[in-house]
Amino acid sequence: MSLREDANALRDDLVALRRALHQEPEIGLHLPRTQEKVLAALDGLPLEISTGTALSSVTAVLRGGRPGPAVLLRGDMDALPVTERTGVEFSSRVEGAMHACGHDLHTAGLVGAARLLAARRADLPGDVVFMFQPGEEGWDGAGHMIEEGVLEAAGRTVSAAYGLHVSSSGFPTGTFVCRPGPFMAASAGLYVRVIGAGGHGSRPHNALDPVPAACEMVTALQTMITRRFDVFDPVVITVGRLQAGTRRNIIPDEAVFDATVRTFSESAAEQVGAYATRLCTDIADAYGLSVEVRYEPEYPVTVNHDSGHQLVAETVREVFGEHRFHELANPFTGSEDFSRVLDRVPGAYAFLGATMSADPATAPANHSALAAFDDNVLPDAATLLAELAVRELRQAEAAAESTVESTDRSTADGAEIAGVHA
Repeated sequence: MSLREDANALRDDLVALRRALHQEPEIGLHLPRTQEKVLAALDGLPLEISTGTALSSVTAVLRGGRPGPAVLLRGDMDALPVTERTGVEFSSRVEGAMHACGHDLHTAGLVGAARLLAARRADLPGDVVFMFQPGEEGWDGAGHMIEEGVLEAAGRTVSAAYGLHVSSSGFPTGTFVCRPGPFMAASAGLYVRVIGAGGHGSRPHNALDPVPAACEMVTALQTMITRRFDVFDPVVITVGRLQAGTRRNIIPDEAVFDATVRTFSESAAEQVGAYATRLCTDIADAYGLSVEVRYEPEYPVTVNHDSGHQLVAETVREVFGEHRFHELANPFTGSEDFSRVLDRVPGAYAFLGATMSADPATAPANHSALAAFDDNVLPDAATLLAELAVRELRQAEAAAESTVESTDRSTADGAEIAGVHA
């Protein structure tokens, strides 16, 4: 049977695991109940399993039957601080926590890939590392796992890495989406505290009001983007939190706002921090105020290597059909800590449409309390991950054999020439 046929046979088990994970979501780096479920799902497979020290990660190594390189497959496991409102029968039982980004599907899909590949272990020309990662949602779980050695878990650095992310909107269910080059944005945080002197709202001339200055900074940041950055190297700044004061007739001592920053090049990422800091400082000076500005880079750009993207595209087209693959024209402005892995080894990251809506364009998006994912895509997610590992290892084996044949041929040719001249 093919990998896809075997994956379809696992459907009920994968759906059950996904729904169990969905009912008990955990946030951040420490996911003890999630880790327990993953370990139980992997029990009995011929895997070398280790767990994290600084986080509740699970790393599993499958040794192939023949020598070769190692390939990494990743699935993130953490949830979001969102109270679920989907109304599905397996809704979150934890108040204020929800798998609103589909990481429960990622985890179940990676378990499926582990089962598929374990059944074919003898035929694998190399090893596979399964990276079950906590803390993707702003906790840099990938960075922590890299520090703890996930890339070298097989005894040498993996030669390629692949990951898959589901989407509750934007694409029809079952559609795989990828692109070469920049695929997702780099992210950074901008944190601003405008410091004034409070007073009575009726006598602003006797105070130093930080609110108008903060408001001007928020607006000026948007103008700065349009005037200081190349439109073909986009930058996004969104202020997600703005806070000041306690009552309408009290001028507060300070105003604070936080923004998320998304960029697609190293130069833009460096410049936006410097420009934003200067802009906020100059506006504060104009108002006679002081200001504290903190710019914190988070994740780099997620860049798909050409070879990795090509393998994803070819695999989807051959296994699922031409109509199931969509090459994205422009990158996503969301960010992803799998970028840290792809910064170190070649590979690719792809999206899989998993919307429950007949109209993906209007469906609730990832991170929404109404985000709903179709768990019928789980066999296909497991299939693609497993296929990518198999094909990556076989390509490496073929390349090694070709090199040996070329060397042997050159040696034979050299010996023949030497014989002629002897």
